[in-house]
Amino acid sequence: MSSPLFDAPGPRTRRRIAVVNVLGALVVLGVLGWVVWGLAGKGQLTAAKWDVFLTSSVWVDYLLVGLWNTLRAAAVAIVAANVFGLVFGIGRLSGLAPVRAVSTVVVEFFRAVPVLIMMIFFWMFFAYTDAVPTGQAPFLGVVVGLTLYNGSVIAELVRSGVQNLPRGQREAALAVGLTPGQSLRLVEVPQALIAMMPSMISQLVVILKDTALGSIITYSELLRSARLVGSTFANYVPALIVAAVVFILINYTLTWAAERVARRLDKRTAGQALPADPGLMVEGD
Repeated sequence: MSSPLFDAPGPRTRRRIAVVNVLGALVVLGVLGWVVWGLAGKGQLTAAKWDVFLTSSVWVDYLLVGLWNTLRAAAVAIVAANVFGLVFGIGRLSGLAPVRAVSTVVVEFFRAVPVLIMMIFFWMFFAYTDAVPTGQAPFLGVVVGLTLYNGSVIAELVRSGVQNLPRGQREAALAVGLTPGQSLRLVEVPQALIAMMPSMISQLVVILKDTALGSIITYSELLRSARLVGSTFANYVPALIVAAVVFILINYTLTWAAERVARRLDKRTAGQALPADPGLMVEGD
């Protein structure tokens, strides 16, 4: 099949692509084999390193506690980021120039600052100002950092979702007597939210993964708990592999949900529901 931007490859190109794919697979298998050989040489693949994960104490005392803290921080940040994104996304579409300017500055500023820097800043702010109990400072640092960064990304999703709607939606709303503000709130934003819902769900995956940065500011999330297991039972690599598998399972479930939502909503809005917008889907650093 060909398109104006892509020509279907001919027989020679297909052979070259097949050769490159085979070479790429061999390289990947070679690297994987080298990693496994190295881990085996260090004794990280022996049964003794993995048996500890068959005991309840490792899960109850370490991994489930970390998983709960990961989900708790992600859940609070997801709710707060969506509220932040909706408010400032609508602000960027406001007909009032001051509101639009303030919203633009806020969104662009927090999108430009790495989420890790914001986590460290708010963690130290809460810890040194005694604004909250000392034990809550890491949790709030993670939540506030994730909220501001990902809320700014969601604000851009809302803005782009409204702007991608057919112009006839606004024209029809104005034709029946609605003001531009009422058209935005009652007609355009609800449709944009439906159209952008898969992308917003995909952003939730980013929030969940970025909670792992909380280990740097001493927040006891899943990655930090896995590192404690590794240092306690001298099985650092197996502990990180188990934590990675848990993250993969959770994120795969969210991605699967985003794809199903995209298929279900695709015909319910004038906009196009997409699983993700490559231009907006970003991860914190």
